[in-house]
Amino acid sequence: MREVITVDGRTLAVEEWGVPDGTPVIYLHGSPMSRLARHPDDSLFTGLGIRLITFDRPGFGGSTPLPGRRVVDGADDVAAVADALGLDRFAVYGVSGGGPHALAFAARHPGRALRVASMAGLAPRDAGGLDWTAGMMDGNVRSAGVALRDRAAMVEYLAAESSGSSGPPQLPATEAAVLGRPEIGSMLAAAYAEAVRPGLDGWVDDVLALFGRPWGFDPAAITVPVRLWHGELDPVVPVAHARWLASRIPTATLTVQPDAGHAGHFDATPATLAWLLEPPSQQTKAGGLAGLAGGG
Repeated sequence: MREVITVDGRTLAVEEWGVPDGTPVIYLHGSPMSRLARHPDDSLFTGLGIRLITFDRPGFGGSTPLPGRRVVDGADDVAAVADALGLDRFAVYGVSGGGPHALAFAARHPGRALRVASMAGLAPRDAGGLDWTAGMMDGNVRSAGVALRDRAAMVEYLAAESSGSSGPPQLPATEAAVLGRPEIGSMLAAAYAEAVRPGLDGWVDDVLALFGRPWGFDPAAITVPVRLWHGELDPVVPVAHARWLASRIPTATLTVQPDAGHAGHFDATPATLAWLLEPPSQQTKAGGLAGLAGGG
């Protein structure tokens, strides 16, 4: 782990995986997760020549909390990490709660984002024409209701939800086939333990940013290539969220996998990484959590 200090004096905890001098790709974790979350097969990154960079969002793991943060604020943290590592332009992708933060970087720093992917990610809470909680699992519906109140209510709610829990929030049975794989289960357990090691601040602020307030940017303003992936059977973040984003982002390509749920993103990661590494000329437009529960 290395520490990056932001311009406002906060610490961001950073990890690197794969090939040290490879093609840089920054990965934004789900919620409640940490910099230890990633695809569990590290040979995937080495085989593709990727230098994978992960970091804890504020309040998770080794990163300083930032109460009141919005999704768009995460874009400047990505830039701070990149600056510290000497990166100019690079690809970014996020899973679940990390997806909106990847899109935020594309919107706020288009000159630095080569291409961006969001897998099983949310649409904004104020998305016009979207029934935001329709088809969503009960735990996330409850979290969404609390997120519209205040921070104290969310602290109380997540403290009760996580009391006695030794691992990440449980996802519905539809996700068991993927989450039951030992390599995925052990990675998620370690990533969750690190996420909440200092307390629940990161989780609280993530849910409030994702579930309770506007993101702070319009996805329609994104101009760099975007790949959206979503499982048709996702009970955590319903596929309607991805379809809304695809209709809003002019540069987006949407892939919906009919037989996949939320955790299906693990199996879809190799294709997403291959897309992130493509030269821009090859990219064309085509048609967790008591807070998110997850996803790596």
